[in-house]
Amino acid sequence: MSSDDPHHIEGLRTRAPKRGFPWLRASVFVIVLAGAILPFTAPGAKILRGVRDLIRPPAKTAESIDRDDIERQIEARVRADYEAELARELAAVKQQADAAAKRAAKAAELEPLPPISSHTASSGGDVRTLRSGIPFKSEVKVEKGGIASKERKSDASYTASYTLNVRLPEASKTLDQLQTVNPQLGKLLPGLPAMLEKAEVSRWFYELYDNKTKRLKRDATQLNELLTKHNYYDCETILNLRHPGTGRKVFLLQAEMDVVSDGSDGDRLAAMPDEIVNSTYYQPFTSYGWAKRTRNPNPMVAGWEKRIGNANKEIADPATTAERKKWLRDRISYLKRGITDMKGRSFLIAEYDPFIVIPVNLLTANDSWAPKVGDYAVVVHGKKLYPAIVGDGGPTFKVGEASLRMAKEINPRASPYSRPESDLVVTYLVFPGTREAKKGPPDYEKWRLRCDELLKECGGVGEGVELHRWQNLLPVPAPTAAETPATEGATPGP
Repeated sequence: MSSDDPHHIEGLRTRAPKRGFPWLRASVFVIVLAGAILPFTAPGAKILRGVRDLIRPPAKTAESIDRDDIERQIEARVRADYEAELARELAAVKQQADAAAKRAAKAAELEPLPPISSHTASSGGDVRTLRSGIPFKSEVKVEKGGIASKERKSDASYTASYTLNVRLPEASKTLDQLQTVNPQLGKLLPGLPAMLEKAEVSRWFYELYDNKTKRLKRDATQLNELLTKHNYYDCETILNLRHPGTGRKVFLLQAEMDVVSDGSDGDRLAAMPDEIVNSTYYQPFTSYGWAKRTRNPNPMVAGWEKRIGNANKEIADPATTAERKKWLRDRISYLKRGITDMKGRSFLIAEYDPFIVIPVNLLTANDSWAPKVGDYAVVVHGKKLYPAIVGDGGPTFKVGEASLRMAKEINPRASPYSRPESDLVVTYLVFPGTREAKKGPPDYEKWRLRCDELLKECGGVGEGVELHRWQNLLPVPAPTAAETPATEGATPGP
């Protein structure tokens, strides 16, 4: 309802005028009741005569007084009595309140507040640590200004500046520096000192931190959540090494270890838990993939087809917005392409297969030192060496990732939500240019033997050191008529 009052607040109803006591109806009721009862009792007759004397004028003017006058007289009498009683009650309440206030003032020995003639707000600041681990110092500077109606229109009256200070790290290049994070490296890999004599810091170390810094600049400018300090400093070094005797190239990376849990393969694992099949986050693909060997369907296809069905239902709903429908159609196209891929190819399974993850910009780079999908690799943690391959690609602004199978071997408590190693103590050795011409299902023993050969080309391993032997944890399905014989690549390891 609109209002002509310029001070009326839209959305608030105007309060109706306060109505008084219904004196008219009460008076009529009293008269009727008195007329019905009082005449039949002696006291009542006396009271009735008193009322008549009060409200009835002398006989000579009684007929000239109408009913409205009678009602007004009775209403005035009753109102006077009511207001007198109310005044007495209010006086008593006020007296009690004044007494309580005096007692409180005396107890606290309060002094009257002095008048304020100017603002008391002043400059100040604070230093604390953000959730991302970044120490944050803030300062608010307060200056005297003009009247508020002018200051709210001034661009200079309310401003903020933000400076993020970041130190770019140097790459470790000597054996002493590398052994700062793992003192066992020289004993595990006796050929490492000779390769470090002419070590070159990889261009990808600098590009990695350039990518991190670009991301920080973008997010800081937009006041987005920043890359954490932990994730900014996730790489100790990246080196290009070459053995002086054999010429074998080694891409050495020192970092932490995050966990990847993607991948699927209907040939080797025909069924997966419903929470994975129906998950909108789990990715059925890895960068390393090969042609399917059997007709066993990929278990993730059912979940993706269900998502397409749900999307089509939402599109058909008249309440769905045009923008949402556009997004759903794009999503359906993506899901259909993924289903086609899953029907024709198989992939590594992070829960069962040991592999490492390398930033995608390295996997696609025209650089003979940069790792490629399928290249053999060895992961060094503590006193152990683990054979693996480069199995997937990751973000361009972070390094140090491996499959859930690798993570659990290093730390049994690792999970998709808990990294096995948070410190920069994991050394990844990748042998560029060693991937097989034809890709196939993992053969863990073949991987181990090939990694052992490559390490021997780099000086071998220390006395008493052996490469870890991976066991096949996948359930072995019984042969079915749907299976077709393998035609290429290696066979799964034991």
